[in-house]
Amino acid sequence: MNELGLLDTQKAIKDCKDTFISALAQELDLSRVSAPLFVLKESGFNDNLNGVERPVSFDIKESGKIAEVVHSLAKWKRFALKKYGFEMHKGLYTDMNAIRRDEIVDNIHSIYVDQWDWEKVICAEDRNLDFLKDTVRGIYKVIKFTCESVREKYLLDKFDMPSEITFVTTQELEDTYPNLTPQERENAVAKKYGAVFVMKIGGLLKSGKKHDGRAPDYDDWSLNGDIFVDYPIIGRGLELSSMGIRVDRASLLDQLAKENAMDRLELPFHKALANGKLPLSIGGGIGQSRLCMFILGKRHNGEVQPSVWSDREIENCKKQGITLL
Repeated sequence: MNELGLLDTQKAIKDCKDTFISALAQELDLSRVSAPLFVLKESGFNDNLNGVERPVSFDIKESGKIAEVVHSLAKWKRFALKKYGFEMHKGLYTDMNAIRRDEIVDNIHSIYVDQWDWEKVICAEDRNLDFLKDTVRGIYKVIKFTCESVREKYLLDKFDMPSEITFVTTQELEDTYPNLTPQERENAVAKKYGAVFVMKIGGLLKSGKKHDGRAPDYDDWSLNGDIFVDYPIIGRGLELSSMGIRVDRASLLDQLAKENAMDRLELPFHKALANGKLPLSIGGGIGQSRLCMFILGKRHNGEVQPSVWSDREIENCKKQGITLL
């Protein structure tokens, strides 16, 4: 396998990003918009993730208000769709940069998050699994195209990516692999199929446990999922995207009630959504560094992304001959 040096890696990173986002924008009919690095705490725009992660926050001298560095733009994007007047089945994408201070860093996790956040307007008839799957197939097609194009340009060995992505629910994973952890199930199903969309994340399974946490106020837990690809270089499935059809009024109220979070209805975003003032939408995030890591055959996120790593992680990389940016 051809190993890229530091400078060629930087060139290849740009090619990965340029090729992918150009093809994605065409596939999903998206236009680029600028995005905030931080939002006011009182707005309710910040992504609560699993509900326990602490956002990086600071007070604004002029107003005394508290601003939070975004975790993601899952809610902000939906508001932006209305503000910018996007038409039916058209949408936006943006370069999102975030800080997740509570992330436990390893070869695929960093406290610095860079991803393409995207969102597009849909109608009530689109809120179904068929529409979700068609959108996932389009995104996977772009991932596969980008991988093949960039690896051919830089004379890297070809990846044997399947022609189609497979769909499986979290309950099917629990039924098939009852003795494995959720992460082990993801690894197993990614290895089995090569590329898989794990659906229906956030609600309780038959076991009474969740496959994974998902905030109750953006994805509809019955119409969402994560894209995984098998990545033998690191010996596991690699999540490249989290996405889904967004909550409507009914699913918002249902999921807030299940999470004992009805107080969020007092926040501006949630009020607007509950009162039908925001468009129905589908959207997600696609990890920029993870995609580059996968396409370029890297073993560590830090080979394609400059960040801050723990002493333990730095030492582990030295032992494995991994050069961090």
